[in-house]
Amino acid sequence: MDGYPSVILSEILKTLPDLLPGPLPDATVTGVCLDSRQVQPGCIFIALEGGNTDGHRFISDAIRRGSIAVVGTQPLQDLPIPYVRVDDSRQALAQLSAAFYGFPARSLTVIGVTGTDGKTTTANLIFQILLAAGFRTGMISTVNAVIGDQVLDTGFHVTTPEAPDVQRYLAQMVAAGLTHVILETTSHGLEQQRVAGCEFDVAVVTNINHEHLDYHGTYEAYRAAKARLFTGLGETRVKPSGNPRTAVLNRDDRSYEYLAGLLTKDFPQIRQVTYGLAAGVTVSAGAVDYSPAGMSFMAVGPDYSVPVETQLLGAFNISNILAAFSAGVEGLGIDPLAACQGIAALSGIPGRMERIDLGQDFTAMVDFAHTPNALRRVLEAARQLTRGRVICVFGSAGLRDRAKRRMMAEISAELADLSILTAEDPRTESLDDILAEMAAGAISRQGIEGKTFWRIPDRGAAIRFALELAGPGDVVMACGKGHEQSMCFGETEYSWDDRVAMRAALSDTLGLSGPRMPYLPTGQQSE
Repeated sequence: MDGYPSVILSEILKTLPDLLPGPLPDATVTGVCLDSRQVQPGCIFIALEGGNTDGHRFISDAIRRGSIAVVGTQPLQDLPIPYVRVDDSRQALAQLSAAFYGFPARSLTVIGVTGTDGKTTTANLIFQILLAAGFRTGMISTVNAVIGDQVLDTGFHVTTPEAPDVQRYLAQMVAAGLTHVILETTSHGLEQQRVAGCEFDVAVVTNINHEHLDYHGTYEAYRAAKARLFTGLGETRVKPSGNPRTAVLNRDDRSYEYLAGLLTKDFPQIRQVTYGLAAGVTVSAGAVDYSPAGMSFMAVGPDYSVPVETQLLGAFNISNILAAFSAGVEGLGIDPLAACQGIAALSGIPGRMERIDLGQDFTAMVDFAHTPNALRRVLEAARQLTRGRVICVFGSAGLRDRAKRRMMAEISAELADLSILTAEDPRTESLDDILAEMAAGAISRQGIEGKTFWRIPDRGAAIRFALELAGPGDVVMACGKGHEQSMCFGETEYSWDDRVAMRAALSDTLGLSGPRMPYLPTGQQSE
């Protein structure tokens, strides 16, 4: 499978800490699968439990398709192929995936980036810093996987890919002769052990704010999931290329005391590097200057002060830049001036404060901001760009953290001049009910429906309406979808890109030829 040499079943199963069944056949393994529909002859099938499915129900299907062994957590007997019962099937999935691909992370310097907001931007900044320093570098982010000259789409609504995909990407990087990789890691990816076996050398946090409480339950549990990236540094084997074991922490974020205390107490061997605007940090920013074309500041470290120039916009990106700079310079020993070159080389990130300019006399932008903190930060950044009005189009996802709905509407009512509440992946929830919760939040902050905020369920119509409201010098922000390529209604993913929608609406407004507005099931306006 995937063109990699197969391994022997008895050998790969020995990498599990659990008791193996009796004598194992010397069969060759061709892959590790968690979806029975993807099983091919020679695969090991991992039966996962969780969510709405139980993989044990599909064991017979996996066997019928050619699986040569099954791993699960339930006590099963009399299967026609070897069955290994484990305590944690997700851990087993990660371990077997790493073993199947020859533990590729042991041949790479692995930099992990986690946080609520700013992960993708920070990962891309580190990528550019490493390239500027001359390292052959790969990256796995929310947007894509970059392996040499290859750029692979990681999918719709994807967070961290599943363990077999992560390990396959890492193996492809080793085969391509890469030496470093940046891996964007989400709380789901950490909690579900999708990145177990990645043997991180440097761990970076951007911030830990309100998000994913529908899954984790509490902020403390969410924070603990993020902390796995840092405690995992203590388990990384010493590599031929060295093992920096460095944690890069945001001194300005409320997660700092927890993470620093955890590492100091239980993992004193892990070096801590801090960044931010607070006093006493390892790397700080001074003499910050903002312009419509970007920002500049001085990055100040223990024995250097170097000028940083960037095309990125927004004060929040100073934090992202400091995180990336600290990882490269303090974590990996890169020359500060080379790091500055890498930062300057990054012109932007798809769907992050991305301008859509068709010659209009106002600014139109698309951003991925889909959390309360991210929305606050991009609206503050938009305010810096104009003396005119800030008009914000956004929604709140269904089947996700409900508290966000009211919080985000409150923030927009406070910081934007005009707010348009619309669809953002309602899934199987009532879109009208979601918008009603958001409207209540806006009203609680003196929002007036029909005057300072509107409910327009169809996202295409909402963007059109926002552009019709815009006057010279205003800023229109479409937030929440960013780079994503689909939107979910019911259980169906409809092709959707906010950037295409913005261009389509702008073209209509300006009387220009342009793309057609993508279709959504919320009304004829998007057809």
